[in-house]
Amino acid sequence: MPQHPPFPHLFAPLDLGFTTLPNRILMGSMHTGLEEDKGDLRRLADYFAARARGGVGLMVTGGIAPNRQGWLAPFGAKLTTAAEARKHIPVTTAVHEAGGKICLQILHAGRYGMHPMLVAPSPIRARISPFRPWEMSPRLIRATIRDFARSAALAREAGYDGIEIMGSEGYLINQFTVPRTNKRTDTWGGSFENRIRFPLEIMRAVREKTGPDFIVIFRISMLDLVEEGSTWDEVVAFAKAIEAAGATIINTGIGWHEARIPTIATVVPRGAYTWVTERLKKEVSVPLITTNRINTPEKAEEILASGQADMVSMARPLLADPDFPSKAQAGQADTINTCIACNQACLDHVFEHKTASCLVNPRATSNPATPPTAAGNVAVVGAGPAGLSCAVELATRGLSVHLFEASGAIGGQFNMAKRIPGKEEYAETIRYFETMLKKTGVTLHLNTSASAAFLLEKGFQEVVLATGVAPRIPALEGIEHPKVLSYTDVLYDLKPLGKKVAIIGAGGIGFDVAMYLTTDDHVLPDDAARIVAYQQEWGIDPTYQHRGGLTTPHPEKPTRQIWMLQRSKGKVGATLGKTTGWAHRLTLKNRGVQMWNTVQYHRIDDAGLHLTVNGAPKVLDVDHVVVCAGQEPLRALQGPLEAAGIRVHLIGGAKLAAELDAKRAIEEGMVVAQTIRPG
Repeated sequence: MPQHPPFPHLFAPLDLGFTTLPNRILMGSMHTGLEEDKGDLRRLADYFAARARGGVGLMVTGGIAPNRQGWLAPFGAKLTTAAEARKHIPVTTAVHEAGGKICLQILHAGRYGMHPMLVAPSPIRARISPFRPWEMSPRLIRATIRDFARSAALAREAGYDGIEIMGSEGYLINQFTVPRTNKRTDTWGGSFENRIRFPLEIMRAVREKTGPDFIVIFRISMLDLVEEGSTWDEVVAFAKAIEAAGATIINTGIGWHEARIPTIATVVPRGAYTWVTERLKKEVSVPLITTNRINTPEKAEEILASGQADMVSMARPLLADPDFPSKAQAGQADTINTCIACNQACLDHVFEHKTASCLVNPRATSNPATPPTAAGNVAVVGAGPAGLSCAVELATRGLSVHLFEASGAIGGQFNMAKRIPGKEEYAETIRYFETMLKKTGVTLHLNTSASAAFLLEKGFQEVVLATGVAPRIPALEGIEHPKVLSYTDVLYDLKPLGKKVAIIGAGGIGFDVAMYLTTDDHVLPDDAARIVAYQQEWGIDPTYQHRGGLTTPHPEKPTRQIWMLQRSKGKVGATLGKTTGWAHRLTLKNRGVQMWNTVQYHRIDDAGLHLTVNGAPKVLDVDHVVVCAGQEPLRALQGPLEAAGIRVHLIGGAKLAAELDAKRAIEEGMVVAQTIRPG
């Protein structure tokens, strides 16, 4: 019998009239920092060429400003001159030689800019920027419209297949369209018709400058998720007007950057916002792109097959695995390195003015040369993220690799992380490495404690210690009391806890434990159920009866009472990721978790946890105390191995037992594997 091709809707061509896209995958815009390379854009060219070779149907660059006022940050990427356009030619050439298509995103930051020249429709400072914007004069508005059109024309000269006009996420165009940020009383503000005049004139000017045979994607904010955002009727009317003005495709934008609702973090269920694209699809005839938390070909196929959209946008999934499309089309979806939406190396890096990378794929933007093939035997001890990364990289280089794991499963700390509500995606990384161990020929030894004598007996001369960490137990009176548990007791051994719990330590692990203990239903049946629960917790209205799509949130009311405690004076959770930490703090606050700083611990006894908070003595009458006070490295094998003349390499927690850092662990595993030369 003939076999049906995998994911037929995902890999169906999309005819745009003057050109055809080979499939329905858009690599959505994502700033990486490569856009600001001062010498040239060859690293950016290599980055996009890798995704073109991987089979992406269409790509969009990170945001490029149409003028200086539109900069995201001082001296950010802009496209205003022919000289700047020439710098982009290596990018478009590399993509086309690899068989791909690419659009340049034109983004004016408006009041979201991080510089004193920023401008906006009204002089209202954004909470996420330290600068108050200058109100745009009618003359400047007209000049900015011309700047968008000029950038579009320059993009065409540089060889781009099209552009995307960034009209969502709270940037300048979005600032014009909603009453929240447009308080003008002239012809550019007030009525809905006046508020959408600016983007419509941009769309018309761009189409006039670029001609009919040029892709113009317009990204509309279909769901603002802020007060005084758009109504649903305004979204529909705006989309119809943009279509009439000449847009080739309309892309979905979700949530402003200042919205207090997480929209792309791992706590967001897969495909959580396809419903809003589906709703608009009934109103317009141009192709629609849906977006946010679509990270597997199965989910993408489901969305397209059900008619919710014409294309799916995936940015971070293509950062995690540039060959995502080709693997899916070849029926090898199990080899896809799935994005887990952690934001730790991509968005957090960009906000820290670093080049973006990826926790599960340290090669995401670096494209390092593959080391020469090597021969020899190497032992890797510990099958957590660091050991898995190292073992696979070693085997890819041709080495014979034996991976030893004392427990009965690979994954290490990720086996605890995947149990945290909102971090279920971490299981995908374990799944990926399990596949790659088999594919690369790593010999896996589970339930095997590799002693120094054992490794010496087997003849290994190179050993990588990825033995991880153990919870650090503080020197506290009563720490041996039966009500005291470590975080591994809770998350790994699943020991039961009472209704009142104190957590010592407010780092990432402490927050994970608190999230786990405040979620009563740990297993939801499917994505649909998760989406409903997510909408209810955060106050997202799928009926869209209010501006911005907001409604009253109904956070989970846990059956437990939780105290999260830290010694230092600073904000509880200050070490969490920049782009996700606020959501974790807000979730636990809404669930009634008490977060105390400047805590001094005294003892634990039958009465509970004795402590002092801001100079006041207290006794917390708790059923259990969970210790999340850091880690100690497990490297007992190092001394005996080195004494026997075996070369030892430490990676991950065995090397540095600070906060659990999977990003560093996976990268260290890969880097060390590239340097090992047996013999």
